[in-house]
Amino acid sequence: MNKNTTVNLRVNSEVKDQAGMILDAMGLSFSDAFNLLLHQVRIQRSLPFEVVAYSHIPRQETLAFIDRIESGEEELIGPFSTKEDLWRSLGI
Repeated sequence: MNKNTTVNLRVNSEVKDQAGMILDAMGLSFSDAFNLLLHQVRIQRSLPFEVVAYSHIPRQETLAFIDRIESGEEELIGPFSTKEDLWRSLGI
């Protein structure tokens, strides 16, 4: 396919640098990666990945710990003075 349109994007420089290193290791340019994304959007008629708010979804380890607390296998004793103390008690 003929590439005849330019797209200008504004992105976070840290994200760009990190993604650039990964894409470079894969032998892809930003243009290649963006073209792959657009082709997949066209084919799938949606984003080719699920978009979720990870900050609101518990990690598997957290869910497993909650199950152990509810079953009585583990005890969670607080209060905790910092979130780090809580994470440490959770083994995270």
